[in-house]
Amino acid sequence: MRFPPTLRPALILGGSGRIGGILRHQWASAGADLRWQRRARPDGAETEVQGWHVFDPLADPEALAEAARGAAAILCLAGPVPGGAAGHDLSARQLVQHRDLALAALEAAAHVRDAGAGTRTGAPRVLLASSAAVYGAAPGSLSEDTPLAPVAPYGVTKAEMEQAAQARAAELGLGVTLLRIGNIAGIDAILGGWQPGFCLDQFADGQTPRRSYIGPRTLADVLATLIRCPDLPQVLNIAQPGLVAMGDLLQAAGLEFARRPAPAQAIAEVQLDVTRLIGLLAAQPVPAADLPACLPVATAADLVAEARVLDLLPNS
Repeated sequence: MRFPPTLRPALILGGSGRIGGILRHQWASAGADLRWQRRARPDGAETEVQGWHVFDPLADPEALAEAARGAAAILCLAGPVPGGAAGHDLSARQLVQHRDLALAALEAAAHVRDAGAGTRTGAPRVLLASSAAVYGAAPGSLSEDTPLAPVAPYGVTKAEMEQAAQARAAELGLGVTLLRIGNIAGIDAILGGWQPGFCLDQFADGQTPRRSYIGPRTLADVLATLIRCPDLPQVLNIAQPGLVAMGDLLQAAGLEFARRPAPAQAIAEVQLDVTRLIGLLAAQPVPAADLPACLPVATAADLVAEARVLDLLPNS
């Protein structure tokens, strides 16, 4: 890792998912107490050797609370995503898991705090993976204070999860941080979803859709830093500065694609305002030389390079 050199003890829910796989790779040499949760026992190696905690967070709250004991943070990445292992179209039953998993993480943090009453043991900070999809088609640079206007079912689900989690955290007296993550290069619908015959929308200005992106290695660095932060805001946009055109990404990766006129409902641009994140990272005790590289402006070439290092690009 480029920063920080160490990690605090943390429980990562959904450790076997796409983001979890990136973190396991990038944090492998961190030498930290990292508890990776998954629902099914991994094939091959012994579960304990790999640091896996195998349980269903919704069906076994006792196991969840035990895994969280002594952790400084619970990072919840769990929940089905469109195009993932759960399939392209998610059912209402699948979507509601995002809310239920978030609430389960909060209950586990409260259990850890209450079990340590009278000691110096506090509650783990809970960080919940949300999505830029909660902003929908809202125009302009989207700050954390922008009213939510989700369009797609996944965005609606994440917005409902946020609302429920904030309300429950307030009731329990817990700290919670909602991470509104932009597109992640290599596990997105473009680089990660490319296949022969791939087609992109093209708008009247000749541009393909533009989005806020973050490289997978940069994401791992950012999340590692957030786990170490003693004080976090309730909501945080997670992306690199700038906009990246999807067509530029595919060209940088050497992946062929066609263009088609964008339909009226297509969203041309989703730009996350990451001023809050930049300020938070700059305030951390890392060497000054590392700060410029901490959150560089996103470029298609750099994003593709990060995805290629982690073998996240499809074969052309």
